[in-house]
Amino acid sequence: MLSRKRRQYAEEFKAKVALEAVKGVRTLSELSSAFQVHPTVIAQWRRQLVAGAAEVFRAGAGASRASDEELTAPLYAEIGRLKMEVDWLKRGH
Repeated sequence: MLSRKRRQYAEEFKAKVALEAVKGVRTLSELSSAFQVHPTVIAQWRRQLVAGAAEVFRAGAGASRASDEELTAPLYAEIGRLKMEVDWLKRGH
């Protein structure tokens, strides 16, 4: 008996199929035929998408705050260094 290797799907593919399932335009069996994925798997991906939908918006807000801090921290460090140099030059060294 040959063992069958478990299929791995890309995240983009899972998202595409799950979004189609959430839309509800086609049934799970129609999606299964179209994407060659078992209906149970599609239903699981749909549940994961619906359960994690709030996390998308939460992560987006946190990511923008983190990127703001990442951008401003080096600038404030540079300002501090330049102020020290100006003070040192004003003292006449």
